[in-house]
Amino acid sequence: MENIGTVYLVGAGPGDPDLLTVRAARLLQEASIIVHDGLVDPAILALAKSDARLISVAKKRSKHTLPQDQINALLVREARAGRDVVRLKGGDPFIFGRGGEEMEDCQAAGVPVEVIPGISAANGAAAASQIALTHRDSASIVSFVAGQCKGLKEQNWAGLAGHGRTLVIYMGVKTAPQIAEKLMEDGLTPEMPVAVIENAARPEMRVLRGPLAALPDLVEREQVISPALIIIGDVTARDDVSLARAAAHITTETPA
Repeated sequence: MENIGTVYLVGAGPGDPDLLTVRAARLLQEASIIVHDGLVDPAILALAKSDARLISVAKKRSKHTLPQDQINALLVREARAGRDVVRLKGGDPFIFGRGGEEMEDCQAAGVPVEVIPGISAANGAAAASQIALTHRDSASIVSFVAGQCKGLKEQNWAGLAGHGRTLVIYMGVKTAPQIAEKLMEDGLTPEMPVAVIENAARPEMRVLRGPLAALPDLVEREQVISPALIIIGDVTARDDVSLARAAAHITTETPA
């Protein structure tokens, strides 16, 4: 009888090792093979046992260490060889993490899969920057979208952003000009407050704030790099920074 290992799709959370689930931390300390994304913080990888085999499948814009189909094949191959595999992903595996694709390929090959959810990048970034994604006074709807994909201009984002709603944009740093233009063309006011959170829940985290119209300039001038998340909505406005003042200034906060 063939001895088949299990693939564990594990969410690494936003970056702080203390935000791992107990199950995720336990699997990391037990795993012999860890296939990880580039967004996984080194402090989390340091939890692995000393003889663990770490395989990076880091993805950057237009440059992948391994294409997605080869990552899927790698997971299947290692499991079919009888080895348990931890597939470690930043945030949560099922929120823009392609965990669904990896799960489907493993299942099709007869490989058992377990999913260990993680704190999503959106939740982690919002908590670290003290932005409530929903609030009785500001927003009763929150939506997640990907800002880095083909056909961005043709996507229908109508109704996703505006007063009473919060829009969280993953992978939107490179397309910030198109995102701002698209939302304003859809009727969003240029003064709508925006926050950009870079390296959320990590010591080097930055929170940048300003109006929607200034989003492209904010990203370029502050040289924002991934991992970064864009949150658009009234929930990002600070009590001490009015929208009128935000329209003239961009504020930057760095945690103490």
